[in-house]
Amino acid sequence: MTSHYKWSATLDPETSEKIDGYRPPDAGPEWEQVGDTAQAVVAAVAPMTDYDVELLLHATGKLAVWAMRRGIPCDPEVWLRHETIDEFMLTGCPDLAPGSVRTYRACLRQIRAGLTWAQRGESEPPPLRAPRRTTPPYEPGELAALRDWAAHLPRRARLDAQAMLAMAAGCGLAPGELTTVQGPHVQVLKQGTVKIVSPGLQRLVVARAGWEEQLAEAAATAGDHYLFRPGRKTVHSKNLIGSWCHRHNPTGDLPAMSARRLRTTWIVELLSARIDSEVVAKAAGVSTSALGRYQQFVPPLDEKTATRLLRGHR
Repeated sequence: MTSHYKWSATLDPETSEKIDGYRPPDAGPEWEQVGDTAQAVVAAVAPMTDYDVELLLHATGKLAVWAMRRGIPCDPEVWLRHETIDEFMLTGCPDLAPGSVRTYRACLRQIRAGLTWAQRGESEPPPLRAPRRTTPPYEPGELAALRDWAAHLPRRARLDAQAMLAMAAGCGLAPGELTTVQGPHVQVLKQGTVKIVSPGLQRLVVARAGWEEQLAEAAATAGDHYLFRPGRKTVHSKNLIGSWCHRHNPTGDLPAMSARRLRTTWIVELLSARIDSEVVAKAAGVSTSALGRYQQFVPPLDEKTATRLLRGHR
């Protein structure tokens, strides 16, 4: 590595495997020249931030390949200068939605901060991110009412709404993930289990039992196209979900549709069912520590249930 940065990091085997095996899609021959350096950068900062390692890899890899194509030296110090990051945001991310661009910028700035701490040898750096405001989940009655509202929309709007509900509230997909799912990505197993197996989802995604039928129907209707807004030509486009939700605003006292809030509802439901937090984190594609911000919405156990769990089996 040509940079003056020097560091060492100890990672869990799963994170190490993700970093070692990562290669950006359509990276081209440039990745052979910058890949090792980009992976070393992610390995250094991964223990210091609650950003998902996948996002760290995507942002760093995209920046590294772009820098190589622009003739910028293969040096993290140069890549992560503020002016380089800003130029990358302006010229190197035409395929990203505005929200994703902001996320990449914040991620890269925190990577820069993390490398600075690694270089200084500090053992306990301060938090690299301000606490994020967590969107509260829908109440059970609100979710049921939204499901009923979606079922009475005109055909195309109904199919989009039901697909979003099934993928976000039923499978926990993030907004940027559910827009990538196509009909062939949905698999219905013999026992009735419904899974989403998409190239962009490197984790086990299983629909909750109450959403299996709706997800399977959405996939069958979509055919080889996207489940959500199948008429588009690109995977990501500006404000894809937000514009749909703005045009289809529930009437009466119903809350607005939000893919992010539907995903929160899914996470809180799993945690409330006392499913192992590691299982939930892997299914959500986040770190176990990232689930902490959802605990405020998880109701405490009553004494009878707590006693049964603590006692165990004879």
